[in-house]
Amino acid sequence: MNGFLTLLYKELLRFWKVGFQTVFAPMLSTLLYLLIFSHALEERVQAYPGVTYTVFLIPGLVIMAMLQNAFANSSSSLIQSTVSGNHIFMLLSPLSYQEIFMAYVLASVVRGLLVGLGIHVMTLGFFELPLYSFPWVFIFALMGTALLGALGIIAGIWAEKFEQLAALQNFVVLPLTFLSGVFYTIPSLPPFWQGLSYLNPFFYIVDGFRYGFFCTSDVPPYLSLGTLTACFLAVSWLTLRMLKTGYKIRQ
Repeated sequence: MNGFLTLLYKELLRFWKVGFQTVFAPMLSTLLYLLIFSHALEERVQAYPGVTYTVFLIPGLVIMAMLQNAFANSSSSLIQSTVSGNHIFMLLSPLSYQEIFMAYVLASVVRGLLVGLGIHVMTLGFFELPLYSFPWVFIFALMGTALLGALGIIAGIWAEKFEQLAALQNFVVLPLTFLSGVFYTIPSLPPFWQGLSYLNPFFYIVDGFRYGFFCTSDVPPYLSLGTLTACFLAVSWLTLRMLKTGYKIRQ
Protein backbone atom coordinates (compact mmCIF):
# COMPACT_ATOMS: atom_id res chain seq x y z
CA MET A 1 0.00 0.00 0.00
CA ASN A 2 3.03 2.32 -0.09
CA GLY A 3 2.19 3.47 -3.60
CA PHE A 4 -1.40 4.19 -2.68
CA LEU A 5 -0.38 6.15 0.42
CA THR A 6 2.20 8.13 -1.55
CA LEU A 7 -0.30 9.10 -4.24
CA LEU A 8 -2.91 9.96 -1.59
CA TYR A 9 -0.39 12.14 0.26
CA LYS A 10 0.53 13.87 -2.99
CA GLU A 11 -3.14 14.61 -3.76
CA LEU A 12 -3.84 15.86 -0.24
CA LEU A 13 -0.76 18.06 -0.30
CA ARG A 14 -1.67 19.37 -3.75
CA PHE A 15 -4.89 21.03 -2.63
CA TRP A 16 -3.75 21.89 0.89
CA LYS A 17 -0.71 23.86 -0.35
CA VAL A 18 -3.19 26.28 -1.96
CA GLY A 19 -5.78 26.00 0.81
CA PHE A 20 -6.92 29.61 0.47
CA GLN A 21 -8.07 28.81 -3.06
CA THR A 22 -9.30 25.23 -2.60
CA VAL A 23 -10.82 25.34 0.90
CA PHE A 24 -11.30 28.85 2.25
CA ALA A 25 -12.50 30.47 -0.99
CA PRO A 26 -15.43 28.00 -1.37
CA MET A 27 -16.31 28.61 2.27
CA LEU A 28 -16.48 32.35 1.66
CA SER A 29 -18.56 32.07 -1.52
CA THR A 30 -21.02 29.73 0.21
CA LEU A 31 -21.43 32.15 3.10
CA LEU A 32 -22.15 34.91 0.58
CA TYR A 33 -24.90 32.73 -0.93
CA LEU A 34 -26.32 32.28 2.56
CA LEU A 35 -26.19 35.99 3.32
CA ILE A 36 -27.88 37.05 0.08
CA PHE A 37 -30.60 34.40 -0.11
CA SER A 38 -31.46 34.53 3.59
CA HIS A 39 -31.76 38.31 3.48
CA ALA A 40 -33.93 38.24 0.35
CA LEU A 41 -36.23 35.30 1.20
CA GLU A 42 -36.19 34.84 4.98
CA GLU A 43 -39.56 36.52 5.50
CA ARG A 44 -41.14 35.19 2.30
CA VAL A 45 -40.40 31.45 2.26
CA GLN A 46 -40.84 28.65 4.77
CA ALA A 47 -39.80 25.26 3.44
CA TYR A 48 -40.56 23.11 6.52
CA PRO A 49 -42.99 23.90 9.36
CA GLY A 50 -41.16 25.50 12.25
CA VAL A 51 -37.90 25.83 10.30
CA THR A 52 -36.78 29.24 9.08
CA TYR A 53 -35.63 29.54 5.50
CA THR A 54 -32.06 30.38 6.51
CA VAL A 55 -31.75 27.27 8.67
CA PHE A 56 -33.30 25.19 5.87
CA LEU A 57 -30.78 26.63 3.43
CA ILE A 58 -27.61 25.88 5.41
CA PRO A 59 -27.44 22.06 4.87
CA GLY A 60 -28.17 22.48 1.17
CA LEU A 61 -25.38 25.01 0.72
CA VAL A 62 -22.99 22.86 2.75
CA ILE A 63 -23.53 19.73 0.65
CA MET A 64 -23.51 21.74 -2.60
CA ALA A 65 -20.08 23.15 -1.77
CA MET A 66 -18.85 19.68 -0.79
CA LEU A 67 -19.99 18.12 -4.07
CA GLN A 68 -18.55 20.85 -6.27
CA ASN A 69 -15.18 20.79 -4.54
CA ALA A 70 -14.95 17.00 -4.56
CA PHE A 71 -15.47 17.05 -8.32
CA ALA A 72 -13.01 19.88 -8.81
CA ASN A 73 -10.29 18.14 -6.81
CA SER A 74 -9.89 14.96 -8.85
CA SER A 75 -10.75 16.50 -12.21
CA SER A 76 -8.33 19.42 -11.90
CA SER A 77 -5.51 17.16 -10.72
CA LEU A 78 -5.86 14.82 -13.70
CA ILE A 79 -6.22 17.56 -16.32
CA GLN A 80 -3.14 19.31 -14.95
CA SER A 81 -1.19 16.06 -15.17
CA THR A 82 -2.42 15.50 -18.72
CA VAL A 83 -1.59 18.99 -19.94
CA SER A 84 1.84 19.04 -18.30
CA GLY A 85 2.56 15.45 -19.34
CA ASN A 86 3.64 14.26 -15.90
CA HIS A 87 0.95 11.58 -15.67
CA ILE A 88 3.47 9.26 -17.28
CA PHE A 89 5.23 8.99 -13.92
CA MET A 90 2.06 7.59 -12.35
CA LEU A 91 1.81 5.02 -15.16
CA LEU A 92 5.42 3.96 -14.68
CA SER A 93 4.98 3.43 -10.95
CA PRO A 94 3.88 0.02 -9.60
CA LEU A 95 0.36 1.27 -8.87
CA SER A 96 -2.74 -0.77 -9.64
CA TYR A 97 -5.70 0.98 -11.16
CA GLN A 98 -7.66 0.28 -7.96
CA GLU A 99 -5.04 2.15 -5.91
CA ILE A 100 -5.14 5.10 -8.30
CA PHE A 101 -8.93 5.18 -8.05
CA MET A 102 -8.96 5.00 -4.25
CA ALA A 103 -6.28 7.68 -3.83
CA TYR A 104 -8.03 10.23 -6.06
CA VAL A 105 -11.48 9.55 -4.64
CA LEU A 106 -10.32 9.64 -1.02
CA ALA A 107 -8.46 12.92 -1.56
CA SER A 108 -11.63 14.38 -3.10
CA VAL A 109 -13.66 13.18 -0.11
CA VAL A 110 -11.22 14.80 2.32
CA ARG A 111 -11.35 18.14 0.50
CA GLY A 112 -15.14 18.05 0.31
CA LEU A 113 -15.49 17.20 3.99
CA LEU A 114 -13.06 19.95 5.00
CA VAL A 115 -15.03 22.54 3.05
CA GLY A 116 -18.35 21.32 4.45
CA LEU A 117 -17.08 21.16 8.02
CA GLY A 118 -15.62 24.66 7.75
CA ILE A 119 -18.91 26.12 6.50
CA HIS A 120 -20.88 24.32 9.19
CA VAL A 121 -18.59 25.56 11.97
CA MET A 122 -18.75 29.14 10.72
CA THR A 123 -22.56 29.13 10.59
CA LEU A 124 -22.86 27.73 14.12
CA GLY A 125 -21.84 31.10 15.51
CA PHE A 126 -24.88 32.76 13.96
CA PHE A 127 -27.60 30.12 13.59
CA GLU A 128 -28.84 27.23 15.70
CA LEU A 129 -28.95 24.23 13.39
CA PRO A 130 -30.65 21.05 14.65
CA LEU A 131 -29.00 17.67 14.15
CA TYR A 132 -31.39 14.73 14.06
CA SER A 133 -28.98 11.96 13.05
CA PHE A 134 -25.23 12.34 12.56
CA PRO A 135 -24.91 8.91 10.83
CA TRP A 136 -27.34 9.99 8.09
CA VAL A 137 -25.46 13.26 7.62
CA PHE A 138 -22.10 11.49 7.47
CA ILE A 139 -23.10 8.70 5.10
CA PHE A 140 -24.61 11.09 2.54
CA ALA A 141 -21.64 13.46 2.85
CA LEU A 142 -19.19 10.57 2.43
CA MET A 143 -20.93 8.86 -0.47
CA GLY A 144 -21.87 12.12 -2.18
CA THR A 145 -18.29 13.40 -2.23
CA ALA A 146 -17.03 9.95 -3.26
CA LEU A 147 -19.47 9.92 -6.20
CA LEU A 148 -18.36 13.36 -7.34
CA GLY A 149 -14.72 12.42 -6.85
CA ALA A 150 -15.22 9.44 -9.17
CA LEU A 151 -17.05 11.64 -11.68
CA GLY A 152 -14.13 14.05 -11.50
CA ILE A 153 -11.75 11.25 -12.50
CA ILE A 154 -13.89 10.49 -15.54
CA ALA A 155 -14.00 14.17 -16.48
CA GLY A 156 -10.26 14.60 -15.93
CA ILE A 157 -9.44 11.59 -18.11
CA TRP A 158 -11.88 12.58 -20.87
CA ALA A 159 -10.97 16.25 -21.08
CA GLU A 160 -7.95 17.16 -23.17
CA LYS A 161 -8.00 20.89 -22.43
CA PHE A 162 -8.96 23.09 -19.50
CA GLU A 163 -11.80 24.52 -21.59
CA GLN A 164 -13.45 21.11 -21.93
CA LEU A 165 -13.25 20.52 -18.20
CA ALA A 166 -14.65 23.99 -17.47
CA ALA A 167 -17.54 23.28 -19.84
CA LEU A 168 -18.39 20.07 -17.94
CA GLN A 169 -18.24 21.83 -14.61
CA ASN A 170 -20.26 24.88 -15.71
CA PHE A 171 -22.87 23.17 -17.88
CA VAL A 172 -23.31 19.82 -16.11
CA VAL A 173 -22.13 19.74 -12.50
CA LEU A 174 -23.11 23.30 -11.55
CA PRO A 175 -26.69 23.14 -12.94
CA LEU A 176 -27.30 19.70 -11.42
CA THR A 177 -26.24 20.91 -7.98
CA PHE A 178 -28.21 24.17 -8.22
CA LEU A 179 -31.34 22.32 -9.39
CA SER A 180 -31.17 19.58 -6.76
CA GLY A 181 -33.32 21.22 -4.10
CA VAL A 182 -30.60 23.26 -2.44
CA PHE A 183 -32.72 26.44 -2.41
CA TYR A 184 -36.22 24.94 -2.38
CA THR A 185 -38.28 21.83 -1.71
CA ILE A 186 -39.32 19.69 -4.66
CA PRO A 187 -43.08 19.67 -3.80
CA SER A 188 -43.10 23.46 -4.22
CA LEU A 189 -42.36 23.04 -7.95
CA PRO A 190 -44.91 22.49 -10.76
CA PRO A 191 -45.49 18.80 -11.62
CA PHE A 192 -43.31 18.86 -14.74
CA TRP A 193 -40.29 20.22 -12.87
CA GLN A 194 -40.89 17.84 -9.99
CA GLY A 195 -40.60 14.92 -12.39
CA LEU A 196 -37.34 16.27 -13.82
CA SER A 197 -35.97 16.81 -10.32
CA TYR A 198 -36.53 13.16 -9.44
CA LEU A 199 -34.28 12.24 -12.38
CA ASN A 200 -31.45 14.31 -10.95
CA PRO A 201 -29.17 12.04 -8.85
CA PHE A 202 -27.82 15.06 -6.98
CA PHE A 203 -31.29 15.66 -5.56
CA TYR A 204 -31.12 12.43 -3.57
CA ILE A 205 -27.79 13.47 -2.05
CA VAL A 206 -29.13 16.84 -0.95
CA ASP A 207 -32.43 15.46 0.29
CA GLY A 208 -30.82 12.65 2.27
CA PHE A 209 -28.19 14.97 3.73
CA ARG A 210 -30.86 17.43 4.84
CA TYR A 211 -32.88 14.60 6.39
CA GLY A 212 -30.06 14.04 8.85
CA PHE A 213 -30.62 17.54 10.22
CA PHE A 214 -34.40 17.94 10.19
CA CYS A 215 -35.83 14.39 10.11
CA THR A 216 -37.87 15.64 7.14
CA SER A 217 -37.32 14.91 3.47
CA ASP A 218 -39.07 15.03 0.12
CA VAL A 219 -38.52 11.30 -0.47
CA PRO A 220 -37.81 8.48 2.02
CA PRO A 221 -34.14 8.54 3.07
CA TYR A 222 -33.65 4.86 2.28
CA LEU A 223 -34.75 5.55 -1.31
CA SER A 224 -32.19 8.36 -1.50
CA LEU A 225 -29.51 6.11 -0.05
CA GLY A 226 -30.33 3.29 -2.46
CA THR A 227 -30.27 5.64 -5.45
CA LEU A 228 -26.99 7.17 -4.35
CA THR A 229 -25.43 3.74 -3.81
CA ALA A 230 -26.50 2.56 -7.27
CA CYS A 231 -25.10 5.71 -8.89
CA PHE A 232 -21.82 5.38 -7.02
CA LEU A 233 -21.39 1.74 -8.00
CA ALA A 234 -22.15 2.49 -11.65
CA VAL A 235 -19.79 5.47 -11.82
CA SER A 236 -17.07 3.57 -9.93
CA TRP A 237 -17.31 0.65 -12.37
CA LEU A 238 -16.96 3.01 -15.33
CA THR A 239 -14.05 4.85 -13.71
CA LEU A 240 -12.20 1.62 -12.89
CA ARG A 241 -12.83 0.38 -16.41
CA MET A 242 -11.30 3.54 -17.89
CA LEU A 243 -8.27 3.29 -15.61
CA LYS A 244 -7.78 -0.41 -16.32
CA THR A 245 -7.96 -0.05 -20.10
CA GLY A 246 -5.88 3.13 -20.08
CA TYR A 247 -8.53 5.13 -21.95
CA LYS A 248 -6.82 8.34 -23.12
CA ILE A 249 -4.12 7.81 -20.48
CA ARG A 250 -1.70 5.60 -22.39
CA GLN A 251 -2.15 7.43 -25.68
